[in-house]
Amino acid sequence: MESLDSDLLRTFVAVAEAGSFTDGAARIHRSQSATSLQVKRLEAILGQPVFERHGRGVVLSDAGRRLLPVAQDVTARLDAALREISHHAISGKLRVGIPDDHGRVKLAKIIAVFTRQHPNVELDVTCALSTGFPDALGKGLLDLAIYEVERPKRYEEVLFEDPTCWVSSAHRDFIDDESLPVALFDHACWWRDVAIASIEESARPYRIAYSSQSVSGVIAAVEAGIAIGLLGRSSLHSGLSVVGEKLRCKPTPASKLVMAASGSQEDGPLEAMKAAIRAAFLAKA
Repeated sequence: MESLDSDLLRTFVAVAEAGSFTDGAARIHRSQSATSLQVKRLEAILGQPVFERHGRGVVLSDAGRRLLPVAQDVTARLDAALREISHHAISGKLRVGIPDDHGRVKLAKIIAVFTRQHPNVELDVTCALSTGFPDALGKGLLDLAIYEVERPKRYEEVLFEDPTCWVSSAHRDFIDDESLPVALFDHACWWRDVAIASIEESARPYRIAYSSQSVSGVIAAVEAGIAIGLLGRSSLHSGLSVVGEKLRCKPTPASKLVMAASGSQEDGPLEAMKAAIRAAFLAKA
């Protein structure tokens, strides 16, 4: 019985994370033809394709999505073992800020895997409202942070883009309400600003019926039929309905989940964490 070679897995991971054979080949310093042959060899062993063509690049097939986390874990463990045995293990301290809502579970899993792979790195993780993270980075209180913005700055790397929309409970119709009840964040942030601007554009009377510090709080109010709320499309489910157009609200911008660093940290732990987070978000789909 044939077995999966770590070299084949490295090639697969490189192409998957890069999204194309050309860029994947560059990452592992191989020619595109050699990279393609490696992937074909892997697919022959598995008996099914790991990629599907998508425009000028590739996306993961069902088999590829199942294989990627395993391949990333195997190659990361091998790299960690080599560093530790050869006395080149990454060490140091890293202060990371992750949002308490968007992607919290996903990010917590990334950090757990990172801790296993880099046991010599001391992590200090802050899980809180992310509106204060840019300021914390600027003051040197955090080394790396994940947060949401409307318009990314040059130094902010976009991990995920989520269109926003006005949503109500599927069982509640607000069309005939004289004053439209709205659920908003109760802290100053761009989400609150664009929500108010959008609802005022409709020229319809409204009232802030519910305030929350978190996305989960706004979702709870919407699900309960208390108010409409501005949410990312990734938060939608069968119990919610998109109502912005019906209520004549101004379209709202997409939310961008970004990653940024303070620039004051050593390259080793910081770059390793950035790579782990980047790879995990590229692997979603």
